[in-house]
Amino acid sequence: MKNVNGHEIIHLFEQWSPKSYALEGDPVGVHIGQLNRPVDKVLVTLDVNEQVVDEAIEVGASLIIAHHPPIFKPLKNIATDTVQGRMFEKCIKHDITIYAAHTNLDVAKGGVNDMLAGKLGLVNTKVMEQTYSEALYKMIVFCPVTHAEEMRTALGHAGSGAIGEYTACSFTSEGAGRFTPVDNANPYIGQVGKEEVVAEEKIEVIVPATVRNRVLKAMLNAHPYEEPAYDLIKLEQRGNTLGLGRVGELEEPLTLDAFASGVKDIFQVPALRFVGNPKKMIRKVAVLGGDGNKYIHAAKRSGADVLVTGDLYYHVAHDAESINLAVVDPGHNIEKVMIEGVANYMQQACDEAKFAVNFIKSEVITEPFQFK
Repeated sequence: MKNVNGHEIIHLFEQWSPKSYALEGDPVGVHIGQLNRPVDKVLVTLDVNEQVVDEAIEVGASLIIAHHPPIFKPLKNIATDTVQGRMFEKCIKHDITIYAAHTNLDVAKGGVNDMLAGKLGLVNTKVMEQTYSEALYKMIVFCPVTHAEEMRTALGHAGSGAIGEYTACSFTSEGAGRFTPVDNANPYIGQVGKEEVVAEEKIEVIVPATVRNRVLKAMLNAHPYEEPAYDLIKLEQRGNTLGLGRVGELEEPLTLDAFASGVKDIFQVPALRFVGNPKKMIRKVAVLGGDGNKYIHAAKRSGADVLVTGDLYYHVAHDAESINLAVVDPGHNIEKVMIEGVANYMQQACDEAKFAVNFIKSEVITEPFQFK
């Protein structure tokens, strides 16, 4: 197993949930500390408060991955006699780095909203509100026929060739490559000063922008030539459509009353609120973690019978009633599903990469509300 630093861990994380997925103005990334330090334990949490930092100190975690950014608005000062200032002081004294993945983790495939949809047992899920479409490139590389299969494999493993529900897609045409090595060249094939003709394959693959550098590196590593011939062309068409919220179907329809009871049990909340006729039949469900007040109309447009979200405002509840959209509000804290989800995903990714690091699930309860 390899000893690693924070940069290497976050590089793996951002292959799943890149910062480019975040909504404009969302303060994602490093909030406190630096990534250029050795890390062997990572604490995963929904929120960062002083108790979570104390937990990190106790378990020996030098990196915290959080969903909610601890610094959401610019600070005017850091007074260490305040709760927030004391928390920052502890992080600095104990060399603890805090990294926040907020709306980028909401948007990512397999991220917070997919985790919530999975908990609800939704099937045939799709994005509720599009916020991101990925730029695409076409890579064209010319390599000897003898290395073509190895090249296609390397490009596919690096993430190229994904089209819809298909992976490792490529197109190959055969031809003759001509070149003349000169001066200080050290050719894999041929001799300096003599024209060489080689049977080559032209391999074309689609490359999503988020893995462009990785695919380019894989191509250069797999190519036998010291000067590979390739093109990388930005395309007009866009790739994966991503966004906030998920819409899916229940295996069996339920009344709103029964569905709300099920949500309460699934997320283990002591109480929840809902809007709508308790006898209304629920078949199609929209879910959006966190504050979903802005998205009742997106949920309605999606054809959902109900929206599961948090922090519902009084007047927005009236608006939902007026458009015949049921809403179930189990609170903001149900996003804590990301603790287990992120820890498990990243542990597996780091194990596969042979990284000597353990992911620890925070046990601090950060729900600020109490119920009677």
